[in-house]
This record gives sequence, C-alpha cells and structure tokens, in this order.
Amino acid sequence: MTRPDSTRPDAIGPGRAGEVFRIFLQLGLTSFGGPIAHLAYFREAFVVRRRWLEEAEYAGLVALCQVLPGPASSQVGMALGLRRAGLTGALAAWLGFTLPSALLMIGLALGLAHGAVPPPALVHGLKLVAVVVVAHAVWSMGRAFCRSAATGLMAGLAAAALWLRPEAWMPVVVLVLGGLLGAGLGRPAQASFDPVLQVRVAPGLARAARWGFLCLLAGLPLAAALAPHDSAVAVMAAFYRAGALVFGGGHVVLPLLDVAVVAPGWMEADRFTAGYGAAQVVPGPLFTFAGYLGAGIQAGPGGWMGGVLALVAIFLPSALLVIGVMPVWARLRRWPVLGAAMTGFNAVVVGLLLAALVDPLWTGAVRHGSDAALVLAGCLALVSGRCPVWALVPALVVASWLLGLH
Repeated sequence: MTRPDSTRPDAIGPGRAGEVFRIFLQLGLTSFGGPIAHLAYFREAFVVRRRWLEEAEYAGLVALCQVLPGPASSQVGMALGLRRAGLTGALAAWLGFTLPSALLMIGLALGLAHGAVPPPALVHGLKLVAVVVVAHAVWSMGRAFCRSAATGLMAGLAAAALWLRPEAWMPVVVLVLGGLLGAGLGRPAQASFDPVLQVRVAPGLARAARWGFLCLLAGLPLAAALAPHDSAVAVMAAFYRAGALVFGGGHVVLPLLDVAVVAPGWMEADRFTAGYGAAQVVPGPLFTFAGYLGAGIQAGPGGWMGGVLALVAIFLPSALLVIGVMPVWARLRRWPVLGAAMTGFNAVVVGLLLAALVDPLWTGAVRHGSDAALVLAGCLALVSGRCPVWALVPALVVASWLLGLH
C-alpha cells in the first residue's frame, strides 16, 4: 500500500494543538530510557503509526537536532509540533512531553525542602546510578567522537580545564575553542542532501528567534552581573546558558549545571548528584532535572516558581533555535565547515562530561571498594544492552541497603 504524502493537508496545518498535546502527553508518561530511546518512540508514533512525515524527513530532522545545542529529543518534538500545528503546536508538544517528569522532579525537590528525609541507602543508590549513567555516556561518546589522537587530546584538555577552573565561563571557552580547532584542523564534512522537513514559519519570526537566542545568551549574563548574586535574573542566566551550550546529548548538561548551581553554593553537591540519579528513573526529557534544581536551590524564587523558571530558561534556547534555524537549515547544512567544527565540539563535550564524572560524581559517591564494585557492575549491565537505565535505580538502591552503604 502506498504511504500517504506527509505534506497532505491533515499532516500540516493549524488548529491541532490539542491533538499534539494529547499525543505528547502520552509519550511524556511512557517514554523511559533517555534521549535515544525517545527518538525511537517518536519514530514509531509519528512515522510508522500516524504517518505525519516520511522516514527520510524524520532522519533529516534528527540530524538537525543533533547538530543544534540543546536536548535533541525535545527539539524533535517541538519541530513535529511546529510542523503539525504551528507555534501553538510546538508549545503543546513541549508542554505535553515535559509536564509529567517536571512535576515529579519539582515535587521531589519540594519534599526535600520541607524536611522529608529519604533513607540514606536511597540517596546513596541514586548517587551511584548517576555515576554509572555518566560513565557509560563518557565511554560510548568517547568511542564515537574521540577516534583520533587530536580529538582525544582535545577531550583531555577540556576536562583538565574544567577541573582547574570549575567556573561558569569555562565550558563556554572550551566549547568555542573546540569548535575553532575542529574547523581549522578537521576535514570538511560532505554536505547532506536528505529531505528537509518543511515548516511554516514567517521569515521575520525566524530572524527574530535567531537574534533572540543570541541576545539572551549575551545579555542575560550582563544583567545577572548587575543583579544580586542569588537573584532570579542570575538563575535564569545560569539555566539559559546551560541550555544554549549543550552539544552531544542530554547527559552533557550535567557539567554545565554543576558549575551553574554547585560552584556558586546554591546547592550542596550531594543533593545535586542524588537528584540527577532520580532523574534517570522518570519518563520524558532528562532536562527536567532543571526543575528539581530550580525548586531546591538557595537562589531565585525557589519552590514551584523557581522550578518553572529554571525549566523555561533551560528549554527556551531550544525553542528559539528550532523556530529560527529550521527554515534556513537547507542552506546551512551545505556548509562543509559546519561538520568539521562539530568534530571539535563533540570532542570537547566528552571532556566536559569526563570532568563531571570525576568531580562531583565519583568523589561524592564512591567512598569504598564496594561502591566501585557496584559502579562497575552497573556499567557492565548497561554496556551489555540487557539492562535499561531505569532498572538500575531499584537494583543499586537495594544493593546499597543490603551492603549498608551511605
């Protein structure tokens, strides 16, 4: 049977935001397993079952969102909502996919803030989960992005830079240098000619989104410098910067958020690490960890308002980039230097993740030989492909309890 044309009137058109929200809410409630798994869920839901777009269009969209900074799965969702129902569809897709895990993570932070004391074994198990997940990410991303001596050296230097100067501006510096080195030393990538997903965005709105992304990236730190250290503006600047500079996957946000909230003393490292471990077991985007941080840090409004502020700030760059870049992606992807620069970006990302793995994750969680043994067992389980991430949480929590670890 011939597949219906993905550009048919019922595939693109306004007035379907409610439908988009309903579908993405279902995905937000059931999509476990992290960003790569989310992309598989989306393909099944929108390419295979509903036929909103063709296979090649979906592949091209995923490639675009892998190049853009930010959470790839959330950006793919926003783009699908934008394609289906315009700007309201993009908002509906983000809200539906994000809401379940955001409520869970903010609720966890509020429970801790109101005196709830979790069992020590639970906290320790969650910290070990964070170590295992990030170690697996470093291993898999290192194999993919550090295949030469040059990229391996770039990753090592990036990690060393963040160890020596764990400050908010350091990830920005090493990412820029990595991109420049990649563009200067790498081989230009061949242009991609896969079909481009067509969306209806006015040229003026797309330009405004691109300028808005850049102006906020430059302007928020300046505004934060003029405001009190723990003001709402400072919180928004920190989370916007983290969302705007994440290349290579959801776990890469960890070192950026660490320097944003732990380094200035807004949150204790142990609570930060435990929250990141808890984020592994909830469905939906990993970036909702920002809601936990915004609700629990000693800065900004805190509580529900702080959680919402952090979520909006960390996802806003992605929304602006999807709206601003998709209409011009057909031209941008033909620049060979873009692929070469991404080689440098990706190598640096591995280094940033390695730095976070060592400190605060390993130093805060692995204190005994039994801790190291559990981490090794968890890594082997993930590498084997037979154990989903969410299953590690009860396994390591129970193991911590049985061994008396805390």
